[in-house]
Amino acid sequence: YQRRVRDHNNRSSAMSREGREFGSKIGSAGVASGHQSDLARKERLRQLALETIDLSKDPYLRRNHHGQVDCTLCMTVHHNEGNYLTHTQGKRHQSNLARRAAVEARRGAGAQPESFLQQKKTAAAPTRRKIRIGRPGYRVTKQRDEESGGLSLLFQLEYPEIEADTQPRHRFMSAFEQRQVPMPRVEPGSQAPWQLVLFAAEPYDTVAFQVPNRPIFRDVGSEKFFTLWDPDTNSFYLQIVFKPDEPAADEE
Repeated sequence: YQRRVRDHNNRSSAMSREGREFGSKIGSAGVASGHQSDLARKERLRQLALETIDLSKDPYLRRNHHGQVDCTLCMTVHHNEGNYLTHTQGKRHQSNLARRAAVEARRGAGAQPESFLQQKKTAAAPTRRKIRIGRPGYRVTKQRDEESGGLSLLFQLEYPEIEADTQPRHRFMSAFEQRQVPMPRVEPGSQAPWQLVLFAAEPYDTVAFQVPNRPIFRDVGSEKFFTLWDPDTNSFYLQIVFKPDEPAADEE
């Protein structure tokens, strides 16, 4: 009889130790792990924050149609208010608050915070309808500069219907920058053999001329490079002079 009682007590003791970690007392729920302690601490902080913080005054909290909570400052979605409060104590939300405060300080002390989802209503600028009337008349004259001996080009364009108080504009464009003419084949590291000179004036179409891709004289005040707009005849002139090729050095 005593042996049966002793075996029963041993089985009861073994069953009581099942599900408990080492070091806990008999009848307790076991020693909580680090993960469980963190979850309990976060839950206590969440309950405390829900009791002390009024979420109705938070300008960045918005509820969506799924019953979830959106943070319009960080553009994040949270399952409930507790998760949202935990998010507000994080580094991302605090950094965005500091950044937004700096923006509002630059705008003015009395500016009210507004959601990132709300777009400012600005008056739409009236669209200007441009009607093109075609290409201007042009003439290109090839010359030779007497002083340098380089090739010279004189562009003359006629704009009889140009808009009032405006002048034509011009610019140089690389062959690799444009998308109208097929790209030339060049070796890696070398330049294209030609470039474009563009002329634009409203309401005419922009015209472009293909010229050699060589250095030109562009010194300020130089007579080799100049532009002229004649308002009496509505004519625009541009002259460019290419620098001559330098002779190769004689090999000794």
